Amino acid sequence: MAKKKKDTDPNYKVIAENRRARYDYAIEDDLEVGIILTGSEVKSLREKSGNIAESYAAVEEGELWLVNSYIAPYERAMFPHMERRKRKLLVSRKQLSDLWNATQRKGMTLVPMVMYFNHKGLVKMKIGIAKGKKNHDKRATEAKRDWGRQKQRLLRHGD
Repeated sequence: MAKKKKDTDPNYKVIAENRRARYDYAIEDDLEVGIILTGSEVKSLREKSGNIAESYAAVEEGELWLVNSYIAPYERAMFPHMERRKRKLLVSRKQLSDLWNATQRKGMTLVPMVMYFNHKGLVKMKIGIAKGKKNHDKRATEAKRDWGRQKQRLLRHGD
């Protein structure tokens, strides 16, 4: 039986994406995590009003937290939420210990890459385990990307 692609799934929908994550960090591994939200936050995200560009994840007191993410207030909410509160992320104990080891011992950073509704309609987030890039690494990545574009142009036009 063929597996459905995420693009063709009608429930899969990207809410927020951190496009600078791959530019600023060398992503070594990624992990899908759940997120605990209130009702007005979910309704606001259904209207696609969230931002994870300046946010990061941290292991604090034996739990994984998403810090500084923005979810716009929902106007028709009876009980409104705080826009930039810490939100708990859901991972297994083994994954949590692996993340703690990566951040504390190896000096890695936990970067939120994309927030989306999965095929069941639940809000999920992809967290990247990353190491920060230096300026020369960013220039090398940019040069490689430019060369790839130029190569495609040459192959297309045959010059």
